[in-house]
Amino acid sequence: MKLSVGIVGLPNVGKSTLFQALTKKQVNIANYPFATIDPNVGVVEVPDDRLYKLAELSKSAKIIPTVVEFVDIAGLVKGANKGEGLGNKFLASIREVAAIVQVVRGFENADIIHVEKTVDPLRDIDIVNTELQLKDLETTEKGSEIPINQLLAVKPVIYLLNADPKEVSQELLARVKNLGGVVVVANLKDELEMQLLSDEERKEFGFVSHLSELITKAYEILDLITFLTTGTDETRAWTVKKGSTAPQAGGAIHSDFEKNFIKAETIQWGKLLEAGGWGEAVAKGWIRQEGKEYVVQDGDVIEIKHG
Repeated sequence: MKLSVGIVGLPNVGKSTLFQALTKKQVNIANYPFATIDPNVGVVEVPDDRLYKLAELSKSAKIIPTVVEFVDIAGLVKGANKGEGLGNKFLASIREVAAIVQVVRGFENADIIHVEKTVDPLRDIDIVNTELQLKDLETTEKGSEIPINQLLAVKPVIYLLNADPKEVSQELLARVKNLGGVVVVANLKDELEMQLLSDEERKEFGFVSHLSELITKAYEILDLITFLTTGTDETRAWTVKKGSTAPQAGGAIHSDFEKNFIKAETIQWGKLLEAGGWGEAVAKGWIRQEGKEYVVQDGDVIEIKHG
């Protein structure tokens, strides 16, 4: 199972608009170890101000962010668990991802037909969740032995309410939050259109994008953290699972670093900025020497020493 986030929802709720808006933020694939990317997979940069501050400190030639992968999954309809619409393909695609962004329509627009005839976010969420639960029930009744993380209804979820944030009631937000997921509100049509404008023009419109919040939350619900390396060549963000040890962090950089790990020299990124550089931090005695048992923390700046 890949560490990616599937975009799901009923037809005509804004899934493709979200995918388009996200992939306009698509990163330069040359920096990443992906040979080919399926057309419905977007590799999107995770916003991280720490990178720019460290790059300025180290006078780095380039900055390489970490990424999160989004998968655009075909629209689901009632009865998908019995194979309605593209039901079986849809549900198999969800099994392949680690987490879900469920796009929920909260906007009124007579020109865009709602498959259920009316706009009702809570009903729509219930339809999608029920389909996932019914498919899980069918899978377990068949006696299939599948790992818990392959069950559809237990995957971590972000509910993306596609509506004008100013028009969403606190009551609706509270009720969606009670379903146990993370909630983000964004007007996806505006998000897509505003990407055609410059930063200055967006400011003039007073537009605040909510996509960064979505990307950051997606990274978090995948249970990922970021450690950093910095120098004159590059400042780079690296992804590891929460709870990873220093040798595993080394392995994210190069497999030999994990195999031949000796120690990790580490400091929190904010302390490094405060010191004014790596040499200065060494002089202050702020760089810690950590061994094989050390659990990497989000925001650690690390130099791996290896044989």
